[in-house]
Amino acid sequence: MAKRSSLSIRIVEGKNLPAKDLSGSSDPYCIVKVDNEPIIRTATVWKTLCPFWGEEYQVHLPPTFHAVAFYVMDEDALSRDDVIGKVCLTRDTLASHPKGFSGWAPLTEVDPNEEVQGEIHLRLEVAPGTHGKRLRCSVLEARDLAPKDRNGASDPFVRVHYNGRTRETSVVKKSCYPRWNETFEFDLEEEAAEALSVEAWDWDLVSRNDFLGKVVVNVQRLCSAQQEEGWFRLQPDQSRSRRGEGNLGSLQLEVRLRDETVLPSVCYQPLVQLLCQEVKPDNQGPGHLIPVIEETTSAECRQEVATTLLKLFLGQGLAKDFLDLLFRLELGRTSEANTLFRSNSLASKSMESFLKVAGMRYLHGILGPVIDRVFEEKKYVELDPSKVEVKDVGCSGLHRPQTEAEVLEQSAQTLRAHVVALLSAICRSVRACPVVVRATFRQLFRRVQERFPSAQYQNVPFIAVTSFLCLRFFSPAIMSPKLFHLRERHADARTSRTLLLLAKVVQNVSNMDAPISRAKEAWMEPLQPTVRRGVVQLKDFITKLVDVEEKEELDLQRACNSQAPPVKEGPLFIHRTKGKGPLASSSFKKLYFSLTTEALSFAKTSSSKKSAFIKLASIRAAEKVEEKSFGSSHVMQVIYADDVGRAQTVYLQCKCVNELNQWLSALRKVSTNNPGLLGSYHPGIFRGDRWSCCHQKDKTDLGCDKTHSRVTLQEWSDPLDHDLEAQLIYRHLLGVEAALREKHRLLSGERAADVSPTGSGGAPEDSLAQLLLVLQDLQEAHSSSLAGPPPREPHHLLELQT
Repeated sequence: MAKRSSLSIRIVEGKNLPAKDLSGSSDPYCIVKVDNEPIIRTATVWKTLCPFWGEEYQVHLPPTFHAVAFYVMDEDALSRDDVIGKVCLTRDTLASHPKGFSGWAPLTEVDPNEEVQGEIHLRLEVAPGTHGKRLRCSVLEARDLAPKDRNGASDPFVRVHYNGRTRETSVVKKSCYPRWNETFEFDLEEEAAEALSVEAWDWDLVSRNDFLGKVVVNVQRLCSAQQEEGWFRLQPDQSRSRRGEGNLGSLQLEVRLRDETVLPSVCYQPLVQLLCQEVKPDNQGPGHLIPVIEETTSAECRQEVATTLLKLFLGQGLAKDFLDLLFRLELGRTSEANTLFRSNSLASKSMESFLKVAGMRYLHGILGPVIDRVFEEKKYVELDPSKVEVKDVGCSGLHRPQTEAEVLEQSAQTLRAHVVALLSAICRSVRACPVVVRATFRQLFRRVQERFPSAQYQNVPFIAVTSFLCLRFFSPAIMSPKLFHLRERHADARTSRTLLLLAKVVQNVSNMDAPISRAKEAWMEPLQPTVRRGVVQLKDFITKLVDVEEKEELDLQRACNSQAPPVKEGPLFIHRTKGKGPLASSSFKKLYFSLTTEALSFAKTSSSKKSAFIKLASIRAAEKVEEKSFGSSHVMQVIYADDVGRAQTVYLQCKCVNELNQWLSALRKVSTNNPGLLGSYHPGIFRGDRWSCCHQKDKTDLGCDKTHSRVTLQEWSDPLDHDLEAQLIYRHLLGVEAALREKHRLLSGERAADVSPTGSGGAPEDSLAQLLLVLQDLQEAHSSSLAGPPPREPHHLLELQT
């Protein structure tokens, strides 16, 4: 049994932000921090006070996290980025919204006295003294303190206040992981009501000391317990808050917290087997459960249910059969060919998820070069005469302003070149398309042909394929390349318009140049010859794409399985040290890295032969390196065991915080089941004769900070988690259990309110009755897992300050 927490985050937009630049505007972006750890950075939206991002993320976290904060920043090219404001949502706030927090939240000022992080290790005890009892406070160490100095560290010390007396520890220079091991004693008065206050500070020689956080302890409870030791989370000091009034704008967010208790695999086997039985090829006719699940699933959660079901069946090797069942159900209730797969049905949503899970690398190979070319050229493209802005185009080769006709002709030529390049890439990609995608489209093509066999519907099977491949996969990626990880930044207004026009042409080709498409926008007429040629090319491509027989499918599948597909790949900078002793120098060298389910390998370029670097089974941890170690906040370390079992560390530099977290997530997910994973590590480096983080001189020291192996970002290419998918389906079905029981009563013809879902002899009479029994068994299993004594709250002496 494992407890898992995840956050679904959608950063929609901001409004009425204050101007931070001399131009009267701002260049806003968002940083998302979980317990003060940056995990996400949105793209920058240039020159606006009302930015739109529309970016979505899924973050997996340990259940013990406390808060998620959204910082709105203004990007500056020549100076440090300005902080505009923040929105902070505590775990309790998110837990109080079962369906998620959604809406506008006002930005608040970022107060240094509230920007605290880290934990402090204390030993507290009541000891006998010569003149009564003594209160003894041992300040041992701290970890992950906020860096307050420009060198990326702090000079921390601790003040202990009790009964009018104050004691201070020594100052530890340049460390966010200090160790003091100092003890202070105070006279303890009878019936003492005063609290013990432990404050962490950053010492500064010239300016005022910076506040790092505090812990307040209830002494009366300590007297009852006599002794308490552990790590205490540092809290902000609300009494020092200098938050000013003022309008900093608002941020529209959608954030949902999901806590799941995942049972052992054996508990989910009856549910998984029952669902698989519904879609197996030997099952005669469409099953009953999938239609009932679709009927009882609301529109707002249909995408989530479709994705979960798709991943569950993909893990069982039945994704193609599951989708084929949905195709048959959709075709069975469709009478008009022009409405086929146009609704947001379970079939449409499942195919969208399927293409993202199985075809994202394929999409990048097709669209990547064309999208890059559009971004790099930044040409003005406009076909609608009512929207042409001649002043935005510049001059022609004769140094005179271009006419509207010249602009339209040049735009048509540019767009025509992009369309030709894109269609050529698609038509050459038959062998590059994943075999499971090809097999699924083959089933779709055949089912539609069987449903609409007459000659007047000869284009319908082709349109059925393009409605998913082009309209629901390629076109959204063309219009929003940032959301499909094709680009790191959002497109500017000019590039966005080019991408939109390109997507329109792709849609016209996908619709087989339907008259209704031409009638909507007559100004697209100059591209009609290109569209007509594109239709012929696309139909030829689809004919070849679906022409994959069962034997060829199996052979291709075996060939794919024999090669470990890369989980993540891309250029990184590896740290190299030259020389020894005080004359040693270090630098970062750029190499192309590839992470598979077997090893982390590298090469000089993406096309060079790769050398195995670190075996996957030997990885012990993947963590961030503190900024002061290399002067960069985008460096990670991979700790692994060499051939003789000795711990080794390699340092890799990424270009941005998003790339850093993506690599960390990938490394943590593929090594999550490795034996010997570390529970602690050093966020610094061993330089000279000591660790830069905690100043310890023992190189084999276990570490001064805890590892973060459970903090990961969800990607479409993630390894499948069969138990989690089964738990999510169970959770959904439990939420609609009343509707399922009502459906069962209607189907069985029994109206009694207390109908048992079993037939004579106690055996389930149909699949829906079996499902209700399985849900009941799983509910009892969950109740049993929670029936034990509740865990003791750690450090019950801690008093949160109000």
